[in-house]
Amino acid sequence: MAKTNSTLPYDKTSATSIFEYSKGLLGNTLRDFVWEDYEPKKGKGSLGQMVENIYFLLETNSNPAADFSEAGMELKCTPLKKSKQDEYLIKERLSCNMINYCEVIKDDFEHSHFYLKCQLMLLLFYLHQSNSDNLDLEFIFSVLWKLPEKDLLIIRHDYEVIIDKIKQGKAHELSEGDTMYLGACRKGQKGDSLMKQPYNPDIDAPRRAFSLKMAYMRTVLDYVRQSGKNAVSNIDGAKSELVSANALRLQSFDDILLNRFKPFLNMPYKRIAKRKDVDISNNPKNKFSMLSNAIATSEKCANVNRSEEFLKAGLTMKTIRVQANGIIKEAMSFENIDYIEVAECENWIDSRLYELYSSRFMFVVFKEQNAGKEDYVLDDVFFWTMPQEDLEWAEEYWNHIKENILADHISEKYWWKGADKKKFHVRPKAQKAEDLAPTPNGGKAKKFCYWFNNDYVREIIDNRNTIRNNGKK
Repeated sequence: MAKTNSTLPYDKTSATSIFEYSKGLLGNTLRDFVWEDYEPKKGKGSLGQMVENIYFLLETNSNPAADFSEAGMELKCTPLKKSKQDEYLIKERLSCNMINYCEVIKDDFEHSHFYLKCQLMLLLFYLHQSNSDNLDLEFIFSVLWKLPEKDLLIIRHDYEVIIDKIKQGKAHELSEGDTMYLGACRKGQKGDSLMKQPYNPDIDAPRRAFSLKMAYMRTVLDYVRQSGKNAVSNIDGAKSELVSANALRLQSFDDILLNRFKPFLNMPYKRIAKRKDVDISNNPKNKFSMLSNAIATSEKCANVNRSEEFLKAGLTMKTIRVQANGIIKEAMSFENIDYIEVAECENWIDSRLYELYSSRFMFVVFKEQNAGKEDYVLDDVFFWTMPQEDLEWAEEYWNHIKENILADHISEKYWWKGADKKKFHVRPKAQKAEDLAPTPNGGKAKKFCYWFNNDYVREIIDNRNTIRNNGKK
């Protein structure tokens, strides 16, 4: 039971009043406010209930409405971690509400639990400490976050994508890579009980929750840093945006981007450069990326991967060159391995690699027409998400990397190699011998990078071509 207080120290009908009162938590822990006979809550998700009880003097209830229902605002506590550079980082996605597959299909977006609860949120960021009592966690930032209009348009489409997949009897195939900002994230551990789904009673599905993705939460944290510790969101677009809210009312984000490429399909890359006024006279190595970026951005921003929408979605554009014989010479590189992050991560699903590989990609494919002629044309553009069976390979890949990092085996002879034919491998991207990264044992080691094998990239393209040849989108 909460400690009753007939006169609350804030106006429970005012989101602004509640937000102002929340600032008293910052720099403090719940132990600074708890009373002697309070019985702490147990289990994951209990921190939010304790904040309601101890600090906001509210009783815990099972009401599906927002926590501060009279103010139309939900309370969410979300963890941060600290980097070795003493910088606050997002630790995990923001879980919003569980998905009941049999019930969620009954509501459109505007009547969904997510929309009714989470369009306005009081976000309390706290510093995660392993094995620490909830009463001793320090609160760092408070933000009153109203989902911007444009974000809601994208989230609405995300919600419909998830619901449509459930209605197709594919709840067991849901992936966070299906969507932009709103994900259907796994809840619980492997081996946990599964849930019934309404349109495929023969196959149970893992438990999932609607969540705002880690990439989206990073943009929230960046906003808080720029605005000061106590922030009220007023973001409704940015200079780096790719699409406008008006455009999103008429088409999905995916369709808008794909339609920008359609006029250039089957066009030689040199003609595209001329049409888009891109200087490739010096034959730069990244010329295909330059051309793809010019088409995707419509001159709205310098780098599509740094645009507002791509950053919030964790979406990445990659260009692929296919030789006339179908061979793909180049493997696909990703970011350098953060040895300390891998060593300290307790769960594959919380790892940086899982976020990278479960995110969406926009692949832009240039294909050579005649062997050795370098006469590439824009052949295809499509969005792609790694299949679940390949994510299981990726989990094995990550575990192997982690085991070697913990054993201080950070060397070419220990990593998976491209010749192993395991879809992924590890090798350097930086060529400088003096380019080193910190290791968990306090030393430094050569930088290594995550890679897709070139034969795995070819597998992705071959599967895509099969779909195209069958007349599907």
